Amino acid sequence: MSAQIPEVRSTEQLREKWMKPEVISGSEILLRSLLLEGVECVFGYPGGAVLYIYDALYGFTDFHHLLTRHEQGAIHAADGYARASGKVGVCIATSGPGATNTVTGIATAYMDSVPLVVITGNVVSSLIGTDAFQEADITGITMPITKHSYLVRNVEDLPRVIHEAFHIANTGRKGPVLIDIPKDVSAAKTLFEPVQNVHLRGYQPTVKPNRLQLDKLAAAIQESERPVILAGGGVVYAGAHEALLEFVNITQIPITTTLLGLGGFPSGHELWMGMPGMHGTLTANRSIQEADLLISLGARFDDRVTGKLDGFAPHAKIAHIDIDPAEIGKNVNTDIPIVGDVKHVLELLIPLVARAGKADAWREKIAKSSQENPFKYKDSDTVLKPQWVIELLNETTEGQAIVTTDVGQHQMWAAQYYKFNQPRSWITSGGLGTMGFGFPSAIGAQMAAPDRLVISINGDGGMQMCAQELAICAINNIPVKVVVINNQVLGMVRQWQELIYENRYSFIDLAGSPDFVKLAEAYGVKGLRATNKEEARQAWQEALDTPGPVLVEFVVERGENVYPMVPQGSTIDQMLLGED
Repeated sequence: MSAQIPEVRSTEQLREKWMKPEVISGSEILLRSLLLEGVECVFGYPGGAVLYIYDALYGFTDFHHLLTRHEQGAIHAADGYARASGKVGVCIATSGPGATNTVTGIATAYMDSVPLVVITGNVVSSLIGTDAFQEADITGITMPITKHSYLVRNVEDLPRVIHEAFHIANTGRKGPVLIDIPKDVSAAKTLFEPVQNVHLRGYQPTVKPNRLQLDKLAAAIQESERPVILAGGGVVYAGAHEALLEFVNITQIPITTTLLGLGGFPSGHELWMGMPGMHGTLTANRSIQEADLLISLGARFDDRVTGKLDGFAPHAKIAHIDIDPAEIGKNVNTDIPIVGDVKHVLELLIPLVARAGKADAWREKIAKSSQENPFKYKDSDTVLKPQWVIELLNETTEGQAIVTTDVGQHQMWAAQYYKFNQPRSWITSGGLGTMGFGFPSAIGAQMAAPDRLVISINGDGGMQMCAQELAICAINNIPVKVVVINNQVLGMVRQWQELIYENRYSFIDLAGSPDFVKLAEAYGVKGLRATNKEEARQAWQEALDTPGPVLVEFVVERGENVYPMVPQGSTIDQMLLGED
């Protein structure tokens, strides 16, 4: 199952060599600094403004560099690496179009709080601002979608800038940082002296919460008759999954996890209600609407979770725990605000709480609702249903795979029907909803976890946006199992046009898409196709038994919809449940 790529040598073995003071070029400083930050894999695409950097990479073996086929593939792969590993993802792109091709990926990471360091080249310093060939103001372009951006004017600043960038990216509310390096700076030489400490006076994230606020929350839990926990991606990013499980086991509070929170709490737990929001469970949505106490942990009250804001959780006292103070009170009025790292907050809360003793009837009601209102669909023995395909993937892998998705109907079906029991096993573009993200992010995830099964679930639309990255799977034998749920249409757009726009199907037909099996084979990847259940079982088992990368196309019913669904402008308990 492992990717057949030589292992890099450990940081400890080479640290003394990397830290040796020496007069070297800016490009060599960059590589050494990345190594000192613990970087093991970089994704990139060369061009004129980064040629000194790539010259320094010639024959370089101290970390992997994976040459993608598009800068968008590189940054999505770095993103997937970061989400799967918990480390900072790194990508390199040249100036101008190379840099601007990373913008969608930077915005994706920014919306989902993923730590990235994006290194771009720029024209020589004397030409900046002259509209030189392949010049773009990438620091200006990305200012709204990065935690911070650097334009490095002096080679002497490089060690400090790189160390600061990693610190900013991976602390507080995590996110992308961009470092723009003019070509002359990457060529200039100076004495390299590693920077080991960082202190940014204007950047001091609050990690430890206010004790008085914790006491208020503990008291509210004891008084509550209908408490609910809403756990988001912050639980996963903070490594708070074990503390959350202990907290729930002690308090016995029913819990729902957002799209990005999936895997942060075991799906098999009796108190887990599933996912809330637009395509969430009936039980989770109704429970939020009826709750008298809603405890949000590392979630930002996205509109796909809340539905109509002025009708969200109308009876609840709301406690909001988040590392980012700007999120608290931004969308939903908060009664108990707690700023801090979710793991630290839970560890401090656990000694203060006990079983929510007034909520026994509430727990019984929720358990009954969960049993009576599972996700459901009308199965078929003649047409392959996409929900059944996801159930097949879940059954055959026992929920143990890392699953990445693109964006659309298949993303929601995967969230609904694949059951996650461990963190960093679910990788998807939540906030930005980026088509083209699913497949390259799986490549990054496989590089981060070479011994785990990685499945990339894609629609036939999103798959075509970064299909060229099949090449690097073939060349490096990266054993991602690529699933294409092919309904020959932009499925989620079609669903909205059916339900909201009175069946006016405008420019959604993808029937002219390529033969995905032949496309995979053209890149040197095994391709398989299934059109019914028997073929699906055989093809998927063959994919699992194949040691390298495989693409499996599942041809599914064109008109299938994702249910439940909360129509836009409705409260989350006003759900379309679909056909029985």
